[in-house]
Amino acid sequence: MSWNPTLDPTCPDAESVDSIETLIVPRARDLGGFEVRRALPAPKRQMVGPFIFFDQMGPAEFLTGQGIDVRPHPHIGLATVTYLFRGEFQHRDSLGSNQMIYPGAVNWMIAGQGVTHSERTSAETRQHPSSLFGIQTWVALPERSEDDGASFEHVGKEALPYLDAEGVKARLILGTAWGERAPVKTFTDMFYTDVELAPGAKVPLPDGHEDRGLYVVSGSVIVAGQTFESMQMMTFRPGDRLSVTAGPAGARIMLLGGETLGGPRYIWWNFVASSKERIEAAKEAWRQGDWAHGRFQLPPGDDSEFIPLPDR
Repeated sequence: MSWNPTLDPTCPDAESVDSIETLIVPRARDLGGFEVRRALPAPKRQMVGPFIFFDQMGPAEFLTGQGIDVRPHPHIGLATVTYLFRGEFQHRDSLGSNQMIYPGAVNWMIAGQGVTHSERTSAETRQHPSSLFGIQTWVALPERSEDDGASFEHVGKEALPYLDAEGVKARLILGTAWGERAPVKTFTDMFYTDVELAPGAKVPLPDGHEDRGLYVVSGSVIVAGQTFESMQMMTFRPGDRLSVTAGPAGARIMLLGGETLGGPRYIWWNFVASSKERIEAAKEAWRQGDWAHGRFQLPPGDDSEFIPLPDR
């Protein structure tokens, strides 16, 4: 489908950098030849809307036989989505899901009171050189949904709203934006989009959302008269009507945000919760390792190993 990304004549571009509430430069970690840059949580910002975790994975290149091996590990109180620009890998979880993740598709795993999953380069992919580049995010669940059962939803890229006009290509991954709605179930008002901009192209930030952020994947953008390069995240004051203009080489950006939650969240390892008691209960359940009768099970087909509970 098409859309018109031109700003409404009554919507001025903000000219002041005061419109930018927070600038975040992600922290880099080397995971053994595979670099991850974490933008959320940050010292000045725990969340953008309900988004509490935001990692850029790669870009990474693997030789034949190489890849990623994230062993089975648990989650509570959140939903995960891994969105790829390039490459592929295999998701398995304790619900029995066994799904390859490809560029542009959505794999939406809702942890609720507990789920276990693994992420690995498949045996087939390892038969040749491969690459991997994408974003992994966690969305904190509202308190009323923290104890729900786990679930998994896969939506191919062809089912997602795709907006294309005047140098702007945007795929709506989650939530609502610019009059469109993604088919993936969400718990609160939110939006998450992948936007490619031709040089000099302009796109308005989705309005009507309480909290909004932008991450520059590649290229550069101009916002409120200031230029921002790749691997930077910025958040904006509520209510400001803003547009984003691509730099001379164009840009790829992720737009995210939505309704803020009723209170802060505690984060420990892979657990997110509105109370420390929920965190402690999950820690004890994983420590016990009762895969047959306990709170957590291991993914069928990938149950020979797991990541132990950290000591910290």
